[in-house]
Amino acid sequence: QNVKINPSSISYQMWKDIPVPFHLSVHFFEVLNPKEVLQGAKPVLSQRGPYVYREYRNKTNITFHDNDTVSYLEYRRLFFQPHLSNGTEDEYIVVPNILMLGAAVMMENLPDFVKSLMSTALTLLKQQAFMNRTVGEIMWGYEDPLINAINVIAPGLIPFKGKFGLFMDFNNTNSGLFTVNTGMKDITQVHMVDSWNGLKKVNYWRSNQCNMINGTSGEMWPPFMSPTSVEFYSPDACRSMTLVYEQSGKFQGVPTYRFVAPKTLFANGTDYPPNEGFCPCMQSGIQNVSTCRLNAPMFISHPHFYNADPSLVDAVEGLHPSKEQHGLFLDVHPMTGIPMNCSIKLQLNLYIKHVDGIRQTGDIKPVVLPLVWFAESGSIEGSVLKQFYTNLVLLPSVLDYVQYIFLGLSVPLILSAAVLM
Repeated sequence: QNVKINPSSISYQMWKDIPVPFHLSVHFFEVLNPKEVLQGAKPVLSQRGPYVYREYRNKTNITFHDNDTVSYLEYRRLFFQPHLSNGTEDEYIVVPNILMLGAAVMMENLPDFVKSLMSTALTLLKQQAFMNRTVGEIMWGYEDPLINAINVIAPGLIPFKGKFGLFMDFNNTNSGLFTVNTGMKDITQVHMVDSWNGLKKVNYWRSNQCNMINGTSGEMWPPFMSPTSVEFYSPDACRSMTLVYEQSGKFQGVPTYRFVAPKTLFANGTDYPPNEGFCPCMQSGIQNVSTCRLNAPMFISHPHFYNADPSLVDAVEGLHPSKEQHGLFLDVHPMTGIPMNCSIKLQLNLYIKHVDGIRQTGDIKPVVLPLVWFAESGSIEGSVLKQFYTNLVLLPSVLDYVQYIFLGLSVPLILSAAVLM
Protein backbone atom coordinates (compact mmCIF):
# COMPACT_ATOMS: atom_id res chain seq x y z
CA GLN A 1 0.00 0.00 0.00
CA ASN A 2 2.83 2.40 0.84
CA VAL A 3 4.72 2.13 -2.45
CA LYS A 4 1.84 2.48 -4.91
CA ILE A 5 1.77 5.73 -6.89
CA ASN A 6 -1.19 7.11 -5.02
CA PRO A 7 -1.48 10.53 -3.35
CA SER A 8 -2.39 8.76 -0.09
CA SER A 9 0.71 6.49 0.01
CA ILE A 10 3.78 7.20 2.15
CA SER A 11 6.15 7.16 -0.83
CA TYR A 12 4.04 9.40 -3.10
CA GLN A 13 5.51 12.72 -1.95
CA MET A 14 8.99 11.20 -2.15
CA TRP A 15 8.21 10.16 -5.74
CA LYS A 16 6.67 13.52 -6.70
CA ASP A 17 9.37 15.83 -5.30
CA ILE A 18 12.47 13.74 -4.74
CA PRO A 19 13.84 14.83 -1.32
CA VAL A 20 17.21 13.15 -1.83
CA PRO A 21 20.03 15.72 -2.19
CA PHE A 22 21.35 14.71 -5.61
CA HIS A 23 24.65 16.06 -6.88
CA LEU A 24 26.11 16.09 -10.37
CA SER A 25 29.92 15.87 -10.31
CA VAL A 26 31.64 16.68 -13.61
CA HIS A 27 35.25 15.83 -14.53
CA PHE A 28 36.81 17.18 -17.73
CA PHE A 29 39.82 15.76 -19.54
CA GLU A 30 42.26 18.49 -20.54
CA VAL A 31 44.52 17.77 -23.54
CA LEU A 32 48.06 18.67 -22.50
CA ASN A 33 49.73 18.21 -25.92
CA PRO A 34 47.31 19.51 -28.58
CA LYS A 35 50.05 20.50 -31.08
CA GLU A 36 51.66 17.07 -30.86
CA VAL A 37 48.30 15.32 -31.31
CA LEU A 38 47.87 17.22 -34.60
CA GLN A 39 51.20 15.72 -35.67
CA GLY A 40 50.09 12.17 -34.88
CA ALA A 41 51.18 11.84 -31.25
CA LYS A 42 49.23 10.02 -28.53
CA PRO A 43 46.96 12.41 -26.58
CA VAL A 44 48.12 13.15 -23.03
CA LEU A 45 45.18 13.89 -20.73
CA SER A 46 44.81 15.45 -17.29
CA GLN A 47 41.60 15.11 -15.31
CA ARG A 48 40.17 18.42 -14.05
CA GLY A 49 37.49 18.88 -11.43
CA PRO A 50 35.18 17.80 -10.04
CA TYR A 51 32.82 20.67 -10.76
CA VAL A 52 29.88 19.90 -8.49
CA TYR A 53 26.24 20.94 -8.93
CA ARG A 54 23.31 20.50 -6.58
CA GLU A 55 20.53 18.85 -8.52
CA TYR A 56 16.85 19.40 -7.79
CA ARG A 57 14.17 17.24 -9.40
CA ASN A 58 10.43 17.71 -9.38
CA LYS A 59 7.55 16.26 -11.37
CA THR A 60 4.94 18.35 -13.13
CA ASN A 61 1.96 17.66 -15.41
CA ILE A 62 1.10 14.61 -13.28
CA THR A 63 -1.90 12.98 -14.96
CA PHE A 64 -3.56 9.77 -13.79
CA HIS A 65 -5.18 7.57 -16.46
CA ASP A 66 -7.97 4.99 -16.36
CA ASN A 67 -5.63 2.11 -17.25
CA ASP A 68 -3.71 2.38 -13.94
CA THR A 69 -0.91 4.49 -15.38
CA VAL A 70 0.27 8.00 -14.63
CA SER A 71 2.11 10.45 -16.92
CA TYR A 72 4.52 13.16 -15.82
CA LEU A 73 7.39 15.40 -16.80
CA GLU A 74 10.37 15.57 -14.46
CA TYR A 75 12.49 18.71 -14.51
CA ARG A 76 16.11 19.00 -13.43
CA ARG A 77 17.67 22.20 -12.10
CA LEU A 78 21.39 22.49 -11.39
CA PHE A 79 23.20 24.97 -9.15
CA PHE A 80 27.00 25.23 -8.95
CA GLN A 81 28.50 24.39 -5.54
CA PRO A 82 31.90 26.15 -5.22
CA HIS A 83 32.61 24.71 -1.76
CA LEU A 84 32.32 21.14 -3.08
CA SER A 85 34.22 21.76 -6.31
CA ASN A 86 37.87 21.64 -7.21
CA GLY A 87 37.85 24.68 -9.46
CA THR A 88 35.41 27.27 -10.80
CA GLU A 89 33.27 27.62 -13.93
CA ASP A 90 35.56 30.48 -15.05
CA GLU A 91 38.61 28.24 -15.39
CA TYR A 92 39.97 27.64 -18.88
CA ILE A 93 40.53 24.13 -20.20
CA VAL A 94 42.07 22.94 -23.48
CA VAL A 95 39.67 20.44 -25.06
CA PRO A 96 38.92 19.19 -28.58
CA ASN A 97 36.92 21.52 -30.79
CA ILE A 98 33.96 19.17 -30.62
CA LEU A 99 31.95 20.88 -33.36
CA MET A 100 34.85 21.02 -35.80
CA LEU A 101 36.31 17.54 -35.25
CA GLY A 102 32.87 15.96 -35.02
CA ALA A 103 31.70 17.64 -38.23
CA ALA A 104 34.93 16.59 -39.99
CA VAL A 105 34.29 12.90 -39.30
CA MET A 106 30.62 13.32 -40.27
CA MET A 107 31.73 14.85 -43.62
CA GLU A 108 34.30 12.16 -44.39
CA ASN A 109 32.19 10.53 -47.10
CA LEU A 110 30.80 13.74 -48.61
CA PRO A 111 32.10 15.06 -51.96
CA ASP A 112 35.57 16.64 -51.95
CA PHE A 113 34.26 20.10 -52.87
CA VAL A 114 32.09 20.12 -49.71
CA LYS A 115 35.09 19.24 -47.55
CA SER A 116 37.14 21.90 -49.35
CA LEU A 117 34.46 24.49 -48.60
CA MET A 118 34.49 23.37 -44.97
CA SER A 119 38.27 23.65 -44.76
CA THR A 120 38.19 27.15 -46.25
CA ALA A 121 35.45 28.20 -43.84
CA LEU A 122 37.47 26.86 -40.91
CA THR A 123 40.46 28.95 -42.02
CA LEU A 124 38.38 32.11 -42.42
CA LEU A 125 36.77 31.56 -39.02
CA LYS A 126 40.19 30.84 -37.47
CA GLN A 127 38.98 27.48 -36.18
CA GLN A 128 41.49 25.04 -34.75
CA ALA A 129 41.24 21.37 -33.77
CA PHE A 130 41.61 22.21 -30.08
CA MET A 131 40.12 25.13 -28.18
CA ASN A 132 40.73 26.88 -24.88
CA ARG A 133 37.38 27.65 -23.25
CA THR A 134 35.94 28.03 -19.77
CA VAL A 135 34.20 25.21 -17.94
CA GLY A 136 30.98 27.22 -18.01
CA GLU A 137 31.16 27.66 -21.79
CA ILE A 138 31.83 23.99 -22.46
CA MET A 139 28.99 22.93 -20.17
CA TRP A 140 26.25 25.48 -20.77
CA GLY A 141 27.02 26.70 -24.26
CA TYR A 142 29.00 29.17 -26.30
CA GLU A 143 28.20 30.98 -29.52
CA ASP A 144 30.31 29.89 -32.44
CA PRO A 145 30.14 31.17 -36.05
CA LEU A 146 31.08 27.62 -37.09
CA ILE A 147 27.49 26.54 -36.32
CA ASN A 148 26.10 28.86 -38.99
CA ALA A 149 28.87 27.90 -41.43
CA ILE A 150 28.10 24.17 -41.09
CA ASN A 151 24.38 24.85 -41.59
CA VAL A 152 25.20 26.68 -44.86
CA ILE A 153 27.81 24.24 -46.21
CA ALA A 154 26.05 21.01 -45.21
CA PRO A 155 22.37 21.74 -44.40
CA GLY A 156 20.87 19.25 -41.97
CA LEU A 157 24.24 17.97 -40.73
CA ILE A 158 23.62 19.51 -37.31
CA PRO A 159 19.93 20.16 -36.49
CA PHE A 160 20.47 23.11 -34.17
CA LYS A 161 21.41 26.79 -34.25
CA GLY A 162 22.79 29.29 -31.79
CA LYS A 163 24.81 27.95 -28.85
CA PHE A 164 26.52 24.63 -28.35
CA GLY A 165 27.27 23.09 -24.93
CA LEU A 166 27.69 19.55 -23.66
CA PHE A 167 25.24 19.92 -20.77
CA MET A 168 22.71 22.35 -22.25
CA ASP A 169 20.03 19.65 -22.15
CA PHE A 170 20.67 18.91 -18.45
CA ASN A 171 19.56 22.18 -16.85
CA ASN A 172 15.99 23.50 -16.60
CA THR A 173 14.84 20.75 -18.93
CA ASN A 174 12.82 17.56 -18.64
CA SER A 175 13.78 14.03 -19.65
CA GLY A 176 10.67 13.41 -21.74
CA LEU A 177 7.10 12.39 -20.98
CA PHE A 178 7.12 9.19 -18.95
CA THR A 179 3.98 7.11 -18.49
CA VAL A 180 4.40 4.48 -15.77
CA ASN A 181 2.25 1.92 -13.97
CA THR A 182 0.76 3.04 -10.65
CA GLY A 183 0.61 -0.48 -9.17
CA MET A 184 -2.97 0.07 -7.99
CA LYS A 185 -4.14 -3.27 -9.40
CA ASP A 186 -0.84 -5.12 -9.80
CA ILE A 187 1.89 -4.09 -7.35
CA THR A 188 4.49 -6.09 -9.31
CA GLN A 189 4.14 -3.53 -12.13
CA VAL A 190 4.45 -0.34 -10.08
CA HIS A 191 6.87 2.20 -11.64
CA MET A 192 7.31 0.05 -14.76
CA VAL A 193 7.40 2.25 -17.87
CA ASP A 194 4.37 1.98 -20.14
CA SER A 195 5.66 4.50 -22.68
CA TRP A 196 8.17 7.33 -23.12
CA ASN A 197 7.13 10.34 -25.21
CA GLY A 198 4.22 8.18 -26.34
CA LEU A 199 6.54 5.45 -27.63
CA LYS A 200 6.46 1.80 -26.61
CA LYS A 201 9.95 1.44 -28.08
CA VAL A 202 12.56 3.80 -29.56
CA ASN A 203 13.93 3.69 -33.10
CA TYR A 204 17.57 4.60 -32.52
CA TRP A 205 18.98 1.09 -32.85
CA ARG A 206 19.13 -1.80 -35.32
CA SER A 207 17.26 -4.50 -33.41
CA ASN A 208 13.91 -4.74 -31.65
CA GLN A 209 15.63 -5.93 -28.47
CA CYS A 210 17.90 -2.89 -28.30
CA ASN A 211 14.98 -0.53 -29.05
CA MET A 212 12.81 -1.89 -26.24
CA ILE A 213 11.88 0.38 -23.33
CA ASN A 214 12.30 -1.93 -20.35
CA GLY A 215 12.06 -1.53 -16.59
CA THR A 216 11.31 1.65 -14.68
CA SER A 217 12.37 5.26 -15.15
CA GLY A 218 15.27 4.61 -12.77
CA GLU A 219 13.84 6.16 -9.60
CA MET A 220 12.03 3.28 -7.88
CA TRP A 221 11.29 -0.38 -8.55
CA PRO A 222 8.50 -2.82 -7.62
CA PRO A 223 8.68 -4.14 -4.02
CA PHE A 224 9.75 -7.62 -2.89
CA MET A 225 12.82 -7.63 -5.14
CA SER A 226 14.86 -10.73 -5.83
CA PRO A 227 18.68 -10.64 -5.88
CA THR A 228 18.97 -10.90 -9.65
CA SER A 229 18.84 -7.70 -11.70
CA VAL A 230 17.08 -4.36 -12.19
CA GLU A 231 16.23 -2.57 -15.43
CA PHE A 232 15.54 1.07 -16.26
CA TYR A 233 15.22 3.27 -19.34
CA SER A 234 17.76 6.11 -19.56
CA PRO A 235 16.90 8.98 -21.94
CA ASP A 236 20.49 10.25 -21.52
CA ALA A 237 21.87 6.95 -22.85
CA CYS A 238 18.93 6.51 -25.29
CA ARG A 239 18.47 2.91 -24.18
CA SER A 240 17.35 0.55 -21.45
CA MET A 241 20.06 -0.60 -19.08
CA THR A 242 20.28 -3.69 -16.88
CA LEU A 243 22.23 -3.77 -13.62
CA VAL A 244 23.02 -7.07 -11.90
CA TYR A 245 22.99 -8.04 -8.23
CA GLU A 246 26.41 -7.93 -6.56
CA GLN A 247 25.88 -8.23 -2.79
CA SER A 248 23.57 -7.59 0.16
CA GLY A 249 24.36 -4.91 2.71
CA LYS A 250 22.95 -2.16 4.87
CA PHE A 251 22.69 1.59 4.48
CA GLN A 252 22.15 3.46 7.75
CA GLY A 253 20.57 0.32 9.21
CA VAL A 254 18.32 -0.29 6.19
CA PRO A 255 18.85 -3.63 4.38
CA THR A 256 19.88 -3.18 0.73
CA TYR A 257 20.73 -5.06 -2.43
CA ARG A 258 23.61 -3.59 -4.40
CA PHE A 259 23.29 -3.66 -8.19
CA VAL A 260 26.20 -2.87 -10.52
CA ALA A 261 26.85 -2.75 -14.27
CA PRO A 262 27.78 -6.09 -15.85
CA LYS A 263 30.87 -6.17 -18.06
CA THR A 264 28.54 -6.77 -21.00
CA LEU A 265 26.71 -3.43 -20.62
CA PHE A 266 28.80 -1.63 -23.26
CA ALA A 267 30.33 -4.72 -24.89
CA ASN A 268 30.39 -4.86 -28.68
CA GLY A 269 28.33 -7.28 -30.74
CA THR A 270 31.24 -9.68 -31.19
CA ASP A 271 31.85 -10.14 -27.46
CA TYR A 272 28.13 -10.02 -26.58
CA PRO A 273 25.78 -10.79 -29.51
CA PRO A 274 22.63 -9.18 -27.97
CA ASN A 275 24.42 -5.81 -28.29
CA GLU A 276 24.82 -6.19 -32.05
CA GLY A 277 21.82 -3.91 -32.45
CA PHE A 278 23.81 -1.01 -30.96
CA CYS A 279 26.47 -1.30 -33.68
CA PRO A 280 28.36 -0.21 -35.78
CA CYS A 281 30.71 -1.06 -32.94
CA MET A 282 34.35 -0.53 -32.14
CA GLN A 283 36.14 -2.07 -29.16
CA SER A 284 34.16 -3.48 -26.26
CA GLY A 285 33.47 -1.00 -23.48
CA ILE A 286 32.23 1.90 -25.60
CA GLN A 287 28.79 2.28 -27.15
CA ASN A 288 28.16 4.21 -30.32
CA VAL A 289 25.41 6.78 -29.58
CA SER A 290 25.71 8.74 -32.83
CA THR A 291 22.18 7.75 -33.91
CA CYS A 292 20.69 9.54 -30.91
CA ARG A 293 23.27 12.34 -30.72
CA LEU A 294 22.74 14.21 -33.99
CA ASN A 295 24.84 11.59 -35.85
CA ALA A 296 27.99 12.99 -34.26
CA PRO A 297 30.77 10.41 -33.67
CA MET A 298 30.03 10.16 -29.95
CA PHE A 299 30.47 7.16 -27.65
CA ILE A 300 29.47 6.52 -24.05
CA SER A 301 31.41 4.34 -21.63
CA HIS A 302 32.30 3.93 -17.99
CA PRO A 303 34.71 6.62 -16.72
CA HIS A 304 38.37 6.12 -17.65
CA PHE A 305 37.24 3.22 -19.88
CA TYR A 306 36.66 1.04 -16.83
CA ASN A 307 35.58 -2.48 -17.91
CA ALA A 308 36.59 -1.67 -21.49
CA ASP A 309 39.08 -3.13 -23.95
CA PRO A 310 42.61 -2.27 -22.69
CA SER A 311 43.49 -0.85 -26.12
CA LEU A 312 41.21 2.14 -25.40
CA VAL A 313 43.17 3.01 -22.26
CA ASP A 314 46.50 2.45 -24.03
CA ALA A 315 45.57 4.80 -26.89
CA VAL A 316 45.84 7.83 -24.57
CA GLU A 317 47.89 8.74 -21.53
CA GLY A 318 46.43 9.80 -18.18
CA LEU A 319 43.66 7.25 -17.57
CA HIS A 320 43.58 5.09 -14.45
CA PRO A 321 40.40 2.99 -14.37
CA SER A 322 39.28 1.51 -11.04
CA LYS A 323 36.09 -0.02 -9.72
CA GLU A 324 36.07 2.16 -6.58
CA GLN A 325 36.21 5.46 -8.46
CA HIS A 326 34.60 4.63 -11.79
CA GLY A 327 32.16 1.78 -11.24
CA LEU A 328 28.48 2.69 -10.89
CA PHE A 329 26.22 1.20 -8.21
CA LEU A 330 22.66 1.26 -6.94
CA ASP A 331 21.69 0.27 -3.37
CA VAL A 332 17.98 -0.56 -3.15
CA HIS A 333 15.78 -1.55 -0.19
CA PRO A 334 14.49 -4.87 -1.54
CA MET A 335 11.17 -4.87 0.34
CA THR A 336 10.01 -1.50 -1.05
CA GLY A 337 12.12 -1.11 -4.21
CA ILE A 338 13.22 2.35 -3.08
CA PRO A 339 16.89 3.32 -3.72
CA MET A 340 18.79 4.32 -0.59
CA ASN A 341 22.14 5.23 -2.11
CA CYS A 342 23.35 5.46 -5.69
CA SER A 343 26.06 6.80 -7.98
CA ILE A 344 25.42 6.51 -11.71
CA LYS A 345 28.56 7.32 -13.73
CA LEU A 346 29.02 7.77 -17.47
CA GLN A 347 31.74 9.11 -19.75
CA LEU A 348 31.27 10.95 -23.04
CA ASN A 349 33.86 10.35 -25.74
CA LEU A 350 34.53 11.78 -29.20
CA TYR A 351 36.00 9.79 -32.10
CA ILE A 352 38.61 11.98 -33.82
CA LYS A 353 40.84 11.33 -36.84
CA HIS A 354 42.52 12.90 -39.85
CA VAL A 355 39.97 13.49 -42.63
CA ASP A 356 41.23 13.92 -46.19
CA GLY A 357 40.29 17.31 -47.56
CA ILE A 358 40.02 19.08 -44.20
CA ARG A 359 43.43 20.55 -43.43
CA GLN A 360 42.63 21.44 -39.83
CA THR A 361 42.53 17.74 -38.83
CA GLY A 362 46.31 17.55 -39.45
CA ASP A 363 47.74 14.07 -38.92
CA ILE A 364 45.47 13.12 -36.03
CA LYS A 365 45.49 9.37 -35.58
CA PRO A 366 42.10 7.69 -35.12
CA VAL A 367 41.32 7.62 -31.41
CA VAL A 368 38.29 7.59 -29.11
CA LEU A 369 39.11 10.60 -26.98
CA PRO A 370 37.51 11.01 -23.52
CA LEU A 371 35.89 14.43 -23.13
CA VAL A 372 34.13 14.38 -19.78
CA TRP A 373 32.78 11.97 -17.21
CA PHE A 374 30.06 12.68 -14.70
CA ALA A 375 28.38 11.07 -11.72
CA GLU A 376 24.82 11.62 -10.52
CA SER A 377 24.87 10.64 -6.85
CA GLY A 378 22.43 10.78 -3.96
CA SER A 379 21.40 9.06 -0.75
CA ILE A 380 18.42 9.27 1.57
CA GLU A 381 19.26 11.13 4.78
CA GLY A 382 17.90 13.25 7.62
CA SER A 383 14.19 13.28 8.46
CA VAL A 384 13.32 11.39 5.26
CA LEU A 385 15.63 8.55 6.25
CA LYS A 386 14.21 8.54 9.79
CA GLN A 387 10.61 8.38 8.52
CA PHE A 388 11.52 5.67 6.00
CA TYR A 389 13.31 3.59 8.63
CA THR A 390 10.50 3.92 11.17
CA ASN A 391 7.57 3.20 8.84
CA LEU A 392 9.07 0.73 6.41
CA VAL A 393 11.82 -1.06 8.37
CA LEU A 394 11.36 -0.76 12.14
CA LEU A 395 7.56 -1.07 12.32
CA PRO A 396 7.35 -4.14 10.04
CA SER A 397 10.16 -5.76 12.06
CA VAL A 398 8.30 -5.11 15.32
CA LEU A 399 5.07 -6.52 13.89
CA ASP A 400 6.98 -9.56 12.63
CA TYR A 401 8.52 -10.00 16.09
CA VAL A 402 5.13 -9.65 17.79
CA GLN A 403 3.72 -12.25 15.41
CA TYR A 404 6.27 -14.80 16.63
CA ILE A 405 5.58 -13.89 20.27
CA PHE A 406 1.88 -14.61 19.76
CA LEU A 407 2.77 -17.80 17.94
CA GLY A 408 5.03 -18.81 20.84
CA LEU A 409 2.31 -18.06 23.39
CA SER A 410 -0.30 -19.96 21.41
CA VAL A 411 1.64 -23.24 21.38
CA PRO A 412 1.33 -23.92 25.18
CA LEU A 413 -2.36 -22.95 25.04
CA ILE A 414 -2.97 -25.40 22.21
CA LEU A 415 -1.10 -28.16 24.06
CA SER A 416 -3.03 -27.45 27.28
CA ALA A 417 -6.32 -27.60 25.41
CA ALA A 418 -5.31 -30.89 23.85
CA VAL A 419 -4.42 -32.39 27.27
CA LEU A 420 -7.73 -31.25 28.77
CA MET A 421 -9.61 -32.87 25.92
